[in-house]
Amino acid sequence: MLLDLKPLFQGEKDELAFVREVDFSDVELWGAHPFCDPVKVTGKAFCRAGIVLLQYNAQFTLHVECCRCLEEFTPEYSMDFSATVVRELSGEDSGEFLVARGDQLDLADAVRADVLLSLPIKWVCREECRGLCPKCGANLNQGDCGCTFREEDPRLAALRKLLEE
Repeated sequence: MLLDLKPLFQGEKDELAFVREVDFSDVELWGAHPFCDPVKVTGKAFCRAGIVLLQYNAQFTLHVECCRCLEEFTPEYSMDFSATVVRELSGEDSGEFLVARGDQLDLADAVRADVLLSLPIKWVCREECRGLCPKCGANLNQGDCGCTFREEDPRLAALRKLLEE
C-alpha cells in the first residue's frame, strides 16, 4: 500500500490526508492470529519547512485469550503515531526515519511495525482478573473453587518438625 508523497516533497501541496485499511490477518503472535479485522488507518502527511511529517491513528480490535484466566475477549485499541519521512538516508539511524523510495512510502510496512511494537506482551481481560486455581484449574473469576492451599517451603521442613515435637 503505497502513499505518493511526491507533491509534498516537490512543494506542490502542504498536506495530504489519507484513509486506508491494512490487512494483518497473516500476523501470528504467540501461536494465534489475533487480527481478524483490518486495521483502520486515518492520518495525514504534511510538509513544514521542507520536512515531511507523517501523523496517523490506527484503530483495531484483537481476538485474544486472557493470560490469567484463558477466557477469550476482544480489546479495542486506538493508537497515534508520528514519523519523519525522508527520501533517502545518509548515515542517520534508520529507526528514526521512514524512507520514501521514489517518493512512495509503503504505509502498510510502517503501520505494521508501529502497531506490533506497541502491543502489550500479555493480555489481561481486566485488571482484577483472578486467574485459574493452581490446584484444580477452576476459573476463580466465576467463584471460589473451595481448594485449600498450604504451600510449604521445603527448606523449612526441618524447623517445622522441631516445632511439632
